[in-house]
Amino acid sequence: MAFWQARDFLFCGVCGTLLDFNSHRYASCPLCGFKRKAKDIEGKETRYAVTAEDIRRELKIKAFVVLESAPNLDIVVQRSLTERACPECNHPELEFYTKQLRSADEGQTIFYECPECGHAFNENT
Repeated sequence: MAFWQARDFLFCGVCGTLLDFNSHRYASCPLCGFKRKAKDIEGKETRYAVTAEDIRRELKIKAFVVLESAPNLDIVVQRSLTERACPECNHPELEFYTKQLRSADEGQTIFYECPECGHAFNENT
């Protein structure tokens, strides 16, 4: 068995296109017509993992703005600031960041932290 057959059994052996399963007997390439027997695919498992870092790298997104290196820390970071008063100490600015914690059709969650007193809270938008 060739290396590509052992590793990439869900892809066309000629052009590399993902195979279609429109028959119980074989999988075929929608582009060039290559066919692979279903029994050659049956029972094989395929899996992969995508990390948050992989997504950031692919989309060219930086998680934080790096200000400077510190001897006792790996990096020092600064979050974005908003002109909103802290509900605890009335400091005029809050640091914030956002995360999508609920389903994609719902708003994101905004996490706030006061740089003065450390009070932290969040809002769902």
